[in-house]
Amino acid sequence: MRIVFVFLIMCGLLFSCNNGEKVPDVSGIKIELSTQRFEKELFALDTLNFTTQLDLLQAKYPSFGENFLATILNCDPRWSADTAANYVRGFITAYKTVFDTAEIVFKDFTPYEKEIKQGLQFLKHYFPNYKTPRKIITYIGPLDGYGDILSDDAIIVGLHHHLGKNYSLYKTAMVQEIYPGYISNRFEPGYITVNSMKNMVLDLFREKMEDKPLVQQMVEKGKRLYVLSKILPATDEYKLIGYTKEQLKDVYEHERAIWDLFVQNNFLQTIDNNIIKNYIGESPKTQELGEASPGNIGSFTGWQIVKKFMQKNPGYSLQQLMAADAETIFREAKYKP
Repeated sequence: MRIVFVFLIMCGLLFSCNNGEKVPDVSGIKIELSTQRFEKELFALDTLNFTTQLDLLQAKYPSFGENFLATILNCDPRWSADTAANYVRGFITAYKTVFDTAEIVFKDFTPYEKEIKQGLQFLKHYFPNYKTPRKIITYIGPLDGYGDILSDDAIIVGLHHHLGKNYSLYKTAMVQEIYPGYISNRFEPGYITVNSMKNMVLDLFREKMEDKPLVQQMVEKGKRLYVLSKILPATDEYKLIGYTKEQLKDVYEHERAIWDLFVQNNFLQTIDNNIIKNYIGESPKTQELGEASPGNIGSFTGWQIVKKFMQKNPGYSLQQLMAADAETIFREAKYKP
């Protein structure tokens, strides 16, 4: 299985991701998409004939079923069929309350299927040669394990990571050790489409950041955020980057100070990973900007650099943008907030 990690809301005010740009009409682009509720079938298995029924369920999901056991539940392939079945049965018993909550939150998955389908229409509009998945598979796995996944043939949605940020089990030490609050705060239903499309962007454009200066890594992150904003044109920017509304408002208000942080400390061309990791990727805050600041501030700035570049090159397609050299984008953008 190839694994890639990671509600349409009306754009408004500062958080509009289109900034008045014309959104293409993609309604005529045909997308075939259906949803399979794996978790419903798993939790409905008859305990009296469990091993046989589990085998039948795996056969029904030939790719995902096998990987659910081996990769998501970590069943040892050396185990006998009965041992594996007992292990899965134990998981079902332990996670019955999680399943019951998901049954309430996701009684009707249709709205999310429609959102993902529209995202795939935009994806096809901009990248017509990309082979989009034709099915969504929902599942429930360990709370401290995988969430939303992209496989070779499906968008796989981990419902256990979308039960609402205040869901009590997200506050347990086991979950917080892997997914601290600044991450589990995004465990909302509204992030299903964002995560699904983000995984496809990363599948289209794999990240190769080794030994690149910080500014190039910033721009590469910004390129992918820019593409994501075009594929999900009605989704608020704060969701695309994983901030809160207040955090995004603050970083825009302090955009110049953030830029000065990189320039005055001569960070832009550094290749020191001990420095780079402070500004790229998941983190609870940016130390120099205070306790309330978000992490991943380099990706935010890279996004603004890419926006500036595209404003100066309105004829550029998204394919051209992604093929463009990051250092060239930085130089030509002449970004200075």
